[in-house]
Amino acid sequence: MRRTLFVLFLLVALVATACGQTTTPTPAPVITEAPKAAEPTKAPEPTQAPAQSGEIISVACSTTVQPLAEKLAEAFNATYPNVKIDVAGGGSSAGVKAAGDSTADIGMASREIKQSAIDTYPQMKIFVIARDGIAIVAHPEVPVDELTTEQVRDIFAGKITNWKDVGGDNQPIAVISREEGSGTRGAFEEMVMGEEKITDKAIFQDSNGKVRTAVASTPYSIAYLYFGYLDNTVSALDVNGVTPTEANASSGTYPIVCPLNLVTPGEPTDLVKVWLDWILGPEGQEIVKAQGYIPVQ
Repeated sequence: MRRTLFVLFLLVALVATACGQTTTPTPAPVITEAPKAAEPTKAPEPTQAPAQSGEIISVACSTTVQPLAEKLAEAFNATYPNVKIDVAGGGSSAGVKAAGDSTADIGMASREIKQSAIDTYPQMKIFVIARDGIAIVAHPEVPVDELTTEQVRDIFAGKITNWKDVGGDNQPIAVISREEGSGTRGAFEEMVMGEEKITDKAIFQDSNGKVRTAVASTPYSIAYLYFGYLDNTVSALDVNGVTPTEANASSGTYPIVCPLNLVTPGEPTDLVKVWLDWILGPEGQEIVKAQGYIPVQ
């Protein structure tokens, strides 16, 4: 009996001891996931040409506009590397005809488009991408600084043949002109010559660069050049008291200014439209200005 009571007493004591202890459960470890390294920002892919990537845009243009067209093509190609723009010279008339006949995607002309061409190709679209002034230039040693438009007209028509008649030395005037079909000549004839014809005694050259070289090397010579070709090898004369500068051309005070036109066979689409929009946008117009022409935007 005593043994039984002792065992019961021992069991009660053990239970009481166990109940008096507070056991705090050990929390499960918190596993913190290391943050993922940020993915490097990818460099933007170079702009690719839309839709017709890899195709060629053919451009037929005047020799005056050709250097500008080539610069515009080169810069555009840097942005759209899969596009090739094939620029060929040949004159404003040839450029307009090529576009009108759809033998070129684009024609460029350095003068107003004649009404006869518009009548022949009524579907043709014309866009002015720049403007340029035509300067009257003389050999640097000619002691004349200014002429009126009437004097210029009479000189190139062969009515005034000696510099003394316009305040210079008693020396014959050597007239230098662009050839028939030239956009520069066409613009000069429209804005200065009117109904008068350029004398057949003139020395004819087939590019503005050759005209400049001829004037620089021919004493007592005179010619006309786009502003973009002016340099210190020739002397640019004031016309009607106004100096041939971009500012005067932009303001309208200089009297001999003409447009540089881009012509398409019809409403431009696809790559042709992309290039045209780019030319008339900030990048293209900045190149126009850098090449010595007057921006239109």
